[in-house]
Amino acid sequence: MKSTTSVTYIAKTSLVALCLLALVGQPAMAQKKAKAVPETENQNPDSGSKQEEAIPEVEDDFYKLISLPIPEGVILEVGGLATLPDGSLAACTRRGEVWIISNPNIAGNATPRYKRFAYGLHEPLGIAYKDGDLYVTQRSEITRLRDADGDGVADMYDKVYSWPLSGNYHEYSYGPLFMPNGNMRVTLNLGWSNSLGHGVSLAPWRGWMLEVTPDGKMTPVAAGMRSPSGFGMNAAGDVFYTENQGDWVGSGRITHVEEGDFVGNAESLRWSGLPGSNINLKPADIPNTGEPLYEVAKRVDALKPPAVWLPHGILGISTTGILNDDTNGKFGPFTNQFFVGDQGQSKVMRVALEKVKGQYQGVVFPFREGFSSGILRLVWGSDGSMFSGMTSRGWSSTGKDLYGLQRLVWTGKTPFEMQTVRAMPDGFEIEFTMPVNKQRASDPAAYKVTGFNYKYQAAYGSPVINSEKCAVRGVVVSDDGMKARIVVDGLREGYIHEITADGVRAANGKPLLHNVGYYTLNQFPDGEKLAIAAPAHDHTAMASASKTAEKPTAANATAAAKKAPAKKPVAASKAKRVTKKPASWPKEADITINVGTKPGLKYDPSQIRVKAGSKVKVVFHNNDDMLHNFVIVMPGTAIEVGELGMKLGLEGQEKDYIPQTDKLLYHTKLLQPGETESIYFEAPEKPGDYTFVCTVPGHFYVMQGTFKVVE
Repeated sequence: MKSTTSVTYIAKTSLVALCLLALVGQPAMAQKKAKAVPETENQNPDSGSKQEEAIPEVEDDFYKLISLPIPEGVILEVGGLATLPDGSLAACTRRGEVWIISNPNIAGNATPRYKRFAYGLHEPLGIAYKDGDLYVTQRSEITRLRDADGDGVADMYDKVYSWPLSGNYHEYSYGPLFMPNGNMRVTLNLGWSNSLGHGVSLAPWRGWMLEVTPDGKMTPVAAGMRSPSGFGMNAAGDVFYTENQGDWVGSGRITHVEEGDFVGNAESLRWSGLPGSNINLKPADIPNTGEPLYEVAKRVDALKPPAVWLPHGILGISTTGILNDDTNGKFGPFTNQFFVGDQGQSKVMRVALEKVKGQYQGVVFPFREGFSSGILRLVWGSDGSMFSGMTSRGWSSTGKDLYGLQRLVWTGKTPFEMQTVRAMPDGFEIEFTMPVNKQRASDPAAYKVTGFNYKYQAAYGSPVINSEKCAVRGVVVSDDGMKARIVVDGLREGYIHEITADGVRAANGKPLLHNVGYYTLNQFPDGEKLAIAAPAHDHTAMASASKTAEKPTAANATAAAKKAPAKKPVAASKAKRVTKKPASWPKEADITINVGTKPGLKYDPSQIRVKAGSKVKVVFHNNDDMLHNFVIVMPGTAIEVGELGMKLGLEGQEKDYIPQTDKLLYHTKLLQPGETESIYFEAPEKPGDYTFVCTVPGHFYVMQGTFKVVE
């Protein structure tokens, strides 16, 4: 295939504008994270000066976001990014183009230059450079792009290896990732069935990771993937992939992938009997009990528990690119940690891993939010800055732009953070990026720990289950003030543990930039436990220990529900969710409205018109491939109500992301894909443009419609 068109663009944005952009700092959403410090803490000389406490630090103080200008006419919906030897970037787009971006670091007096290298590809969602050539993963193949005549435009499009397609819109393909042996790995997304309400593997190897040699020979590596959009290697050369919440996936997660692993989604096992398969499981072998995945893995040998869970709605909703920090300190104090992007919430998380008894586990922290669109790809620039390639079409994001390319630059200033968390035989060891105030860090009340888990089930996602507070019994701070070892009762293997350190301060008085991390505890390490006895009056520790002695089961949950006091029924006239026609209504309803969904986080229809005070029945059918609800709120309050729902944190999905506020008028429950619910209510008496909104974290920024009430 010969490319006949070559167009070079020079971005028009001036250097002055770029400099101003760099100084603007973090968007307002990120600035909201700053919390005022109580005045009483300024009186303690060990807590730092009053001036230091008066100016809370924000993410933008340490990591600046700079948007690269994109020429008019270039739709840079980034599907893949690669850094070239000369420092340029290669970006493939969902529109099927490949662009070479020179001077992306905006060095000297030149703006970035864009030159189209290739076109006509089928939604490539990954690109890599190797020995002078670019390799892209299209929907159906790995393609090598070669510039044979040196004019800066690809004139050879060579197939390396291809796989079959069914034509399902959800059959995305990712990669390639070059391995140390020179082979390439790709991952293949499952298809989606609206009628079934779950992922489907309609063509061979969908839901698998494959390894392909340079001469086009393929070997299956692992199965059980749903939407494996990001994967990469750590410093040891081990491969990890990121997964998105969905069927068989309670929340986003990162899993270490080895040959013969089954990583959770049963649909891919349809092809385990094909030649070359290294997995013997069948879909029927996977129990759909709703137990935690870790417990099921004890009975299903090939099932691989995640190394790290990312709590849904708290640390992202659509986990994507994964990037190991091999910048040798150019990006700050996080060498050999992972940075993980999120498409739905337009932000980046930070992950620190450790290996305990041969199994990876670790902690994830918030890192940087406020990106302009949905993050799909992350790569290092030649100067150690981080480039983010973004797109939101069809997968709406909190960042309002349809696409973009941004650069995240370390200012050289070290944030006060929990640098990492390590498991101990009796708790955790927290290491900080700078010395702490020992008096404050030695107080057990400065920390809180909560253990929780998710259901492993065929249904879409999961609420948080088996949540229990864990008593912090004691703390020992190291002599240099860089570490705090906390002794914690009630920790459970296979569980995620939320660790907050809100009471900790640096030696200079500064609070932590991010005071929470989520540690996935797959194994307790061996070693000596600290001799710290629980105080005689500490009933919390004893209660927690007695609870964890009995493993959570469906029977236990049922028994607990029977013991709980019954909730008083809410009168139908005042209830915000009524799913049966009120007995007081003489007929079905004055108006019945059917509402569905459309791709891109949209309702169908997007506008509803009713008479004030009329009796309304809304039939909401979630025909999308993710969870949604239907919520009517007061005019102009959709974002406010959505953010209140997001603040429900670990309880969010269990409570259908419905916060307690008088701004919220009526709502459905949180519906699974393919599920339908009807609600009944009387329209407000006051005319106006009310809003219906999906309050799922990230969705509420864009998934809205107008509920128009007229006289």
